[in-house]
Amino acid sequence: MSTESWTVEVTRGDLVESEHRVSLVVLGPDGEEELRAGPVDAPMLARSALKPAQAVACLELGADLDDRELALAAGSHSGEPEHLAVAAGMLARLGLGPDALGCPPGRPLGLAADQAWGAREPERLAMNCSGKHAAMLAACRAQGWPTEGYLDPEHPLQRHVRATLERLAGPVRAVTVDGCGAPAFATDLVAVARLGQSLAGHRVAAAMRAHPEMVAGTDRLDTAVMTLLPGALSKVGAEGVLLTVLPDGAALALAVVDGGARAVGPVLLEILDRRGIRHPAELRELAAPHVRGGGHPIGVHRVRVCAHSSG
Repeated sequence: MSTESWTVEVTRGDLVESEHRVSLVVLGPDGEEELRAGPVDAPMLARSALKPAQAVACLELGADLDDRELALAAGSHSGEPEHLAVAAGMLARLGLGPDALGCPPGRPLGLAADQAWGAREPERLAMNCSGKHAAMLAACRAQGWPTEGYLDPEHPLQRHVRATLERLAGPVRAVTVDGCGAPAFATDLVAVARLGQSLAGHRVAAAMRAHPEMVAGTDRLDTAVMTLLPGALSKVGAEGVLLTVLPDGAALALAVVDGGARAVGPVLLEILDRRGIRHPAELRELAAPHVRGGGHPIGVHRVRVCAHSSG
């Protein structure tokens, strides 16, 4: 196992314009730690990277979801028409409408979907977490629990979500509120990577791989990774977090210290290169696009690594 410091540099011409420090851990296919950078044992918020665990909890509670719905529940969708249709269908089966969702109104997360949205007011269904919330409502209905207050950390649904996360990943270190209103459980990067490997063979992971377009959307990293790297599993979180299970079974969990999401892709590519996992140019162009000046390539996103120790 080696300990290193990782920084993503953004260049413009010959100059380094900005830097993003990154904490990360890689667990090998056997679950043993192979690489770490930064304080990977410190409490952190993985945000939406924990959605697969929330989806597992909903299934365990009896939520009746097909695989496309399950992938949407585990994802942060772009708000494209098929995403909204699937989320609306989940609610309709419960006899509920979008107003039952506890997430706040939002605009589509995807660039093209947001442009197509135009001047429409934000809606709960368009919020990227609406699939997760619909699944939580389905779990409540399956258990006969009240849907009102389902986001309260003391609601039986959220108590089961927490227990599921702790079983699959590790102890919850703190609880706050996520952007969608659901409890945000603090763990650490080692636990996040462990979650990825715990999902191996689970129906949630299979649904995400089978329907990557439902997990994110057009020109989104999660969808691209699972589409272009057969066998991979990917889930980003806000503030520059990524959980990826690679095709060889290794798990990568990373967090950009300053929350800069543009640093996530270059780190993923560096790990793929180190492990000898071939990836198409299409993924590289999405994950680490050229910096542009006047519409022309003028700089790059690159990883700088400094080794501290190994053994």
